Amino acid sequence: MTDNVPALLRAYRLLSAAAAPLAPLLLARRKMLGKEHPARMSERYGLSRIARPRGPLVWVHGASVGELMAVFPLIERICAREIFVLVTSGTVTSAGLAQQRLPRGAIHQFVPLDAPRFVAQFLDHWRPDLSLFVESDLWPNLILQTAERRVPLILVNGRLSESSFRRWRRLRATIGGLLRRFDLCLARTPADAERLRELGAPRIVITGNLKLDVPAPPANDAVLQAAKAAIGSRPAFAAASTHPGEEVMVIDAHRRLRQSFPGLLTLLAPRHPERGSGIAEIAAAAGLKAALRSRGQMLEPGTDIYIADTMGELGLLYRLAPIVFIGGSLVRHGGQNPIEAAKLGAAILHGPHVWNFADIYVALDKARGAEQVSDAEMLAAKIGAWLGDPAKRKSVAATARDTVEALGGALERTVGALDPYLMQLRLGRGDA
Repeated sequence: MTDNVPALLRAYRLLSAAAAPLAPLLLARRKMLGKEHPARMSERYGLSRIARPRGPLVWVHGASVGELMAVFPLIERICAREIFVLVTSGTVTSAGLAQQRLPRGAIHQFVPLDAPRFVAQFLDHWRPDLSLFVESDLWPNLILQTAERRVPLILVNGRLSESSFRRWRRLRATIGGLLRRFDLCLARTPADAERLRELGAPRIVITGNLKLDVPAPPANDAVLQAAKAAIGSRPAFAAASTHPGEEVMVIDAHRRLRQSFPGLLTLLAPRHPERGSGIAEIAAAAGLKAALRSRGQMLEPGTDIYIADTMGELGLLYRLAPIVFIGGSLVRHGGQNPIEAAKLGAAILHGPHVWNFADIYVALDKARGAEQVSDAEMLAAKIGAWLGDPAKRKSVAATARDTVEALGGALERTVGALDPYLMQLRLGRGDA
């Protein structure tokens, strides 16, 4: 196996091994920035205070919140077969989400830093029998060492954007050296499958997008009813998962609309909640009154912009706002997930940069279950049109919901593809 490792990957191994002594400095810096859990730093070295459970163990790795959200239903299915699941991710927010949402029989750990020694310590301790990597978070040492131990590797919900494909195509041998280690790649779309195939993945099955089968996010009923009472009959729209630059456009759209729609309320949830105070300053500079949820500020009659700068707010926002702009799309980020908003009955607006969910946005736009805007002026115009025409807005929202439901089924197809591997574990081939 080592002889077949491309030269660039061998160089990466040597450099990452040489850089391992710098890990404490890196982790101290990340801890200072709030990007590490102070009590769980040892997990980044591949060490754990938790014993490996007896019996077969499936290891599921996803980079962050979005990847874990996509595979929670799959993890539940695996645990229901009385197979233990180890879940790894790399962010503090995803760890908090895992603590809330993982079923009994699943354990969360931070993924080790991708240095050979740390990865070896991780694999020595956990000894997984099957490894599932989610979407595209492919760390070379994790993959190479897992394959060298003859642990089956499967890519689930696999995706590869056109921009990533163009970059990797220049290093075809390198990415191919990783993809060839996978026993099976379960791709989201035919386009993803073709890109993975061209880069060297040997066995690919198109299963669809697991995010389409994730249940709509919950909302506390008491909080929801209180928020509805506070909003009353005010016209409202939401901007969800926004990125720097988009809040300026959303606030500009609000200013353009408030004369035509007195009492207009904008509910704004930034993708990174720590940016809430900065967004409040932008609103104040525009002459608008903002309230920050993180500070316990309430939604009052005089509030223009209510900033939901705490985690887990989208289920609430999508139930409160009849119109939702999905962020990451007016700036060159690639667009955030529109599925949850569609499932909860929102009429969806988005910008032109939506390659992260291209297939879903194409389907929504084609069915007229969503519409594209290009700037603050167009955003304001479309929100105003839908606020003034509830029947049209409801029609768009219903089309979005139907479109997303019709695209589902990826969970069943994924479980079906994994069935032979899970059956082997149940028949006693896992490490006891």
